[in-house]
Amino acid sequence: MSAAEVEKSVAVVIPSYRVSGQVLAVLASIGAEVDRIYVVDDACPQDSGKLVERECRDPRVQVLYHATNGGVGAATITGYRAAIADGADVIVKMDGDGQMPADRIPALIAPLVRGEADYVKGNRFHDLSSLGRMPRLRIFGNAALSFLNKVSSGYWNLFDPTNGFTAIQARVAATLPLDAIERRYFFESDVLFHLNIVRAVVREIPMEARYGSEDSSLHIPSVMGEFAFKHLRNACKRVFYNYFLRNFSVASLELVAGITLTIFGTTIGALQWARSIESGHPATSGTVMLAAFPVVLGMQFLTSFFAYDTQDIPRNPIHPDLLAADRYTTKKN
Repeated sequence: MSAAEVEKSVAVVIPSYRVSGQVLAVLASIGAEVDRIYVVDDACPQDSGKLVERECRDPRVQVLYHATNGGVGAATITGYRAAIADGADVIVKMDGDGQMPADRIPALIAPLVRGEADYVKGNRFHDLSSLGRMPRLRIFGNAALSFLNKVSSGYWNLFDPTNGFTAIQARVAATLPLDAIERRYFFESDVLFHLNIVRAVVREIPMEARYGSEDSSLHIPSVMGEFAFKHLRNACKRVFYNYFLRNFSVASLELVAGITLTIFGTTIGALQWARSIESGHPATSGTVMLAAFPVVLGMQFLTSFFAYDTQDIPRNPIHPDLLAADRYTTKKN
């Protein structure tokens, strides 16, 4: 896919922190389909921004600087804002450590160029042969975080939601509350949550998992607790927004009934169990059923709700409406 074939302006954002050994090679690998490249030096102790300015001769490259380290999310948001201000149509985000293949950018942006999606992510789990080269601890950590991400974001169709190789329609990025999105490693997950709130369509494309000698700043065991809490927070907010604030459906009733019955049955069962231990007399079959029946019924309601939620994935891209609104506003002005 050449620059001429891509009728949209494509920008690449590269957060840069401790990647001085890889960033120049990453820049050299970016093809002609890209119009502008923003390297965001996130107060890098290796002065990677200065290195790029000194060694890179690519006229598409612009270096942006942070006075203090804000995290990968903060650096990406800085790049997003610069790309939006410069009139980009599509914004790609890739890391500067060489783990993300630049030759996959045409495939990454293709669903956006065709108007089929609002946001596209890479999927490292598609090819089992390349998956075998991924460190086992990282596979386990990513699998656990991916499941939590599905629950909190509502994008049950994604297999690698924590992947940072992404592309977004610039108009969609402009509608997101960029000031409210997490700045550090939870950035990718938080973006998905906010995309679901605006009902954006998200797709994935296969990519190779690359791991070299670079050191990862993300230690998955140390962030599991923090990520679990934030995923739970986002899941509760998403369910409230989608099933109670903006819509109320049978699924909403199933969720309320499921939670109520499960809590009721569990509470009754726990109280009766405690009384049986205290009195030394086993509970009667009627007492057991009084506790078990609400729990079983509640679980069925909850299962039905989750079945509905897994199918309630946005399917109609929102960027055509945003484009039409922009054209209407421009015409009126």
